[in-house]
Amino acid sequence: MTAASAGVKKAQADVLSSLYGVGTDVTVTGAAPGPPKSGTPPKGAQTFQVGPGGAQMCSNGKCHNAAGQTVDNLGSQYQAINASQVAAVAKLHGVAAAAGGLTLTDNQLTLPKNFGQPGGSLPQPKGFNVDGVDIGHSSLGPLSAGTIKSGHSLTAAEANSDVAVVDSGYAKANSLKVGSTITIAKTKFTVVGIVAQPQGGSPPDVYIPLARAQAIGSTAGESLKNKVNTIYVAAASAADIPAVQNEISKLLPGATVTTASSLASAVTGSLSSTAKLANDLGKWLSVLVLIAAFAVASLLTIAAVSRRVREFGTLKALGWRSRRIVSQVMGESVAMGIIGGAVGVGLGFAGAALITRIAPKLSATYATPTGGRVSTAGGPGGPQSFIPTASHTVSVPMHASVTVGVIVLAVVLAVAGGLLAGTFGSWRIGRLRPAAALARVE
Repeated sequence: MTAASAGVKKAQADVLSSLYGVGTDVTVTGAAPGPPKSGTPPKGAQTFQVGPGGAQMCSNGKCHNAAGQTVDNLGSQYQAINASQVAAVAKLHGVAAAAGGLTLTDNQLTLPKNFGQPGGSLPQPKGFNVDGVDIGHSSLGPLSAGTIKSGHSLTAAEANSDVAVVDSGYAKANSLKVGSTITIAKTKFTVVGIVAQPQGGSPPDVYIPLARAQAIGSTAGESLKNKVNTIYVAAASAADIPAVQNEISKLLPGATVTTASSLASAVTGSLSSTAKLANDLGKWLSVLVLIAAFAVASLLTIAAVSRRVREFGTLKALGWRSRRIVSQVMGESVAMGIIGGAVGVGLGFAGAALITRIAPKLSATYATPTGGRVSTAGGPGGPQSFIPTASHTVSVPMHASVTVGVIVLAVVLAVAGGLLAGTFGSWRIGRLRPAAALARVE
């Protein structure tokens, strides 16, 4: 039961680490951007105008023919946070380290030549997720959870270079390898590494240096220079996490502060149900089994002592002290406990291997923002705007985990059971009188 429960917890940890990042205890994200304001478009925003001469694409008051043009925008799905707030978070009590990042979405759309004309249609945009990485804090954030399969990770010397590390799944789907180029916000980046993330997550497709993401990214038409939209925080200890969460909420009242435990509560599916079952039913079932095992061992020892009354009575008549006989019974009980512990450990390994072999894969479902914004024309409350989310379901294999601690615990419990059983047997012997024992006939 302990091995199965540990396996479920490990599967849940794999999902959370792939979403959260190794070493990250608290994640701070900017609030979802509000609906676009009516009137003049934000500075730098691209707009379209359709007239007798066809469609025009305009930006900062300048317009040109939109037909055949490519729109490539690296935008944020969260409101920006000043990069200076990262240092402020790092100074909070109970915070061991903090790193800023940018979670962005690159949307690319090539307009057809008949765009803006009768019968013209708009193709589906192509998008992928981009993560701006603080190279100075490589132990925090999503990239820290991955394993470099080829090439190398982002280095301090590349902080201002157009280089990228690509997720292995995205690289395979798009035939990318080390040395390939990928276009992000009309800027060509060279792939310097391929990273594989733990199974059970939906990692960013591309990782680039934070400084470059700040230079080419935007939110609501505004530059992200000296901005972040995500802060990854490592607490000094697990006990400090609730206090750190409260302090950050006071420092950044408009931001969303989440912990691994709150993220786990948002994950649904068979993994979540199994984890709850393992924590609740598994714990109490293990306790009941231990109580039953100790009770049975004690009853069997008392029964064995009862069958050996004449033997113990004879030994007492020959001059053996009660404590010597008690020591013999206790020694026998402990020896049986050690033998039972060894046999139990072997059966435990066999049971864990059987569970790993026959257990079905567990599924976990979680929602992530798509990076876009949907606006509705109106309704009872007027025009509405929201960021749609996409549900992701991943399958995670369960491996019953047998650790050294579990083995030691099993042996200790077995010996404790032997001592408990020997104690009850010794109590029975202590009440035995030689004359009464010799008078009994088996």
